[in-house]
Amino acid sequence: MIDLSNKVTIITGGSRGIGEACVRMFSKANSKVAFTYKKSKAHSDKLENDLGKNVKGFRVDMESEKEIFEMVDKTAAEFGGMNILVHNAGIWNDGALDKMTLEHWNELIRINLTSTFLFCKAVTPYMKKNNFGRIILITSTAGQRGEAFHSHYAASKGGMISFTKSLAVELAPYNITVNSVAPGWVDTEMNDEVFADAEYRESIRKGIPVGRIASAEDVAGPTLFLASDLARHINGEILNVNGGSVLCG
Repeated sequence: MIDLSNKVTIITGGSRGIGEACVRMFSKANSKVAFTYKKSKAHSDKLENDLGKNVKGFRVDMESEKEIFEMVDKTAAEFGGMNILVHNAGIWNDGALDKMTLEHWNELIRINLTSTFLFCKAVTPYMKKNNFGRIILITSTAGQRGEAFHSHYAASKGGMISFTKSLAVELAPYNITVNSVAPGWVDTEMNDEVFADAEYRESIRKGIPVGRIASAEDVAGPTLFLASDLARHINGEILNVNGGSVLCG
């Protein structure tokens, strides 16, 4: 039902986890897809081989303004335009307030929040030119309720949520919608270390009303929906995807 033929999508952090699931779903919906990765060249090559010539990976440092703008421009030149941005790339790590260094704080803010600004700034001229665009930012329930011992992460995602709402109004006159998907716990490589503790994993599962931890595909599906014409009247929305475990919005 969702057909993104003649659309070009950028998906950041696309070689693993939620990003990879998005790359596969958007490609299946007939979009041309360019995705970023930082280290996972083998995963990138596999995705390109699996999905064909209309999918291409780019190694991009999320802390480099130059590399971000170059990737967007190369994608537009190679695929013939720019229509959809799914900004998923980010990191999550521990950060107790009294032990966190300024560099630890700044690094996460740069990778999670500043890269959001840079990618949105880079794609917007193309979208304005076409009088069409869809921007979907992958945030987190932590950005709405906070997260003890991960205040830097929660702050970065909270910033992305406010950024979503701000751009939604600013860009709406150009037929560009800006929305966010906010996952809770997701069973991806990012959480492998946490989920290695079987008892803790089970306690998380039991705390989710639907009785299961989300897969990457559970997050990619709502993301694809927000990029489609089915969601053309949704703008500035924070769509929680957490099985009912955190009821906020």
